[in-house]
Amino acid sequence: MDIALLGYGKMGKTIEQIALKRGHTIVLKIDKDDKDYDITKADVAIDFSIPEVAFNNISLCLNQNVPVVSGTTGWLNDFDNAVRLCKENNGAFIYASNYSLGVNIFFELNKTLAKMMSNLKQYHVSMEEIHHTQKLDAPSGTAISLANDIIANHNNLDDWKLNMGNENTIPIVSKRIADVPGTHSITYKSEVDTINIEHIAHNRQGFALGAVIAAEWLVGKTGVYNMKDVLGI
Repeated sequence: MDIALLGYGKMGKTIEQIALKRGHTIVLKIDKDDKDYDITKADVAIDFSIPEVAFNNISLCLNQNVPVVSGTTGWLNDFDNAVRLCKENNGAFIYASNYSLGVNIFFELNKTLAKMMSNLKQYHVSMEEIHHTQKLDAPSGTAISLANDIIANHNNLDDWKLNMGNENTIPIVSKRIADVPGTHSITYKSEVDTINIEHIAHNRQGFALGAVIAAEWLVGKTGVYNMKDVLGI
């Protein structure tokens, strides 16, 4: 498989290593200021760029009939436009806030726990996410996905807020600490006890492997997908 990397930072370089080990070829390595490249050289593109250019990258791929896997967060105001563009071009597109197998299992645990806690009003929910200091957006896309899943499965919550909350709002604390790949914790606290679930990434390998597996899965398909589709969970 010939892969275009849209974004060649730490994640792009880790994806490159894993893709090469799995027998693929990297035909393009594009950073934010690169222009005049031919995306059609690639069988599939993997976008781990920055929020300001992610939608342009995705649009370029979809307009040129190149399947695209995006893991960039912070651009989701344009997500509906990406979906529309994919359908108009009969293209193929996967977006996930996190490609790690472990995190996607954590997503499902989070939904189940939210349903179980829904009628227990004595418990107040909060979240914390910790990432490396190079991460530009806060809260993380994974934290937003987790919060939205709680809201969708809980009767008494209707919003999340960064660093603040109230009875009906989930507070999300974001911390940036050097060399932390990603930690997400969800806490339900009452006067008598605390329930906590947590996912700790030890390195970037899990994210990168999931993105490559998603790209392998997407080639030859049309439509808009997510990691639940890829992993069959």
